[in-house]
Amino acid sequence: MRVMVWNVWWRFGGNWREREESIFATLEAYRPDVLGLVESWSGEGTDQPHRLAGPGGMFAAWAPSSVPPITYAEEPGIGFGVGLLSRWPIVAVESHSLPNPEKGGPVPVALLATLDHPRGPLHVIVSGSEPDERHEQDRLAQCRELAAIATDKRLDGALPVLLLADLNATTDQPPLAPLLESMVDLWSAAGADPGAVTFDSAVPYAPSDAPHLLDRRIDHVLARPGRPGQQVPVHGAFVAGDRPFEGVYPSDHYAVGVDLEP
Repeated sequence: MRVMVWNVWWRFGGNWREREESIFATLEAYRPDVLGLVESWSGEGTDQPHRLAGPGGMFAAWAPSSVPPITYAEEPGIGFGVGLLSRWPIVAVESHSLPNPEKGGPVPVALLATLDHPRGPLHVIVSGSEPDERHEQDRLAQCRELAAIATDKRLDGALPVLLLADLNATTDQPPLAPLLESMVDLWSAAGADPGAVTFDSAVPYAPSDAPHLLDRRIDHVLARPGRPGQQVPVHGAFVAGDRPFEGVYPSDHYAVGVDLEP
């Protein structure tokens, strides 16, 4: 089972249509079974997850989330949120608000979906956390809430619970501690490159005003066993979308993927 997470950078940058072609090409190359999308869009009668799901016959879901400060021309009527693509039917979707008492205003959300996997219900959470270094306590509170969602006993079962998220922190930073107390960082579990980055200053879209995030692995696939005593077997991990397609990088982030049993 191939699982990926990707911050696809909404419609920022002024070239979202060209970037979408590069996203399509990347997904065709890697063929994930489950893909979490952060900073995805909705509008004009559709949304980005459903557009991306169509060619591969996948299922899709989308949920609105709070909008970060927009430094590019905003597109009226275009929503901002998180999404999911799945090889298997999505039988239930919930939207959970995440706390932001420091920053205030509209809250970010976590999308919790249940997939009709052949071995039983597969629960997947897609989310992002506060990127602003001035609001690290919000980021910590959001990671605590994500840990609470992921460890809810009603999600227990034969399969692991997955968290696919841009957490705007590395695994050795304090905000991720609540998650790593109960979940496994599948990148590390796979023995993948500890020096890998997902927010690369070499990408043309890399923001100059976020040095605290650049050249770090801030996008993560985490999992907790479905029941105590179970393991989460992982066979490998990789980055994707780390090269241009026809001269266009697909996003300002690279995608993270892991290969799991089942």
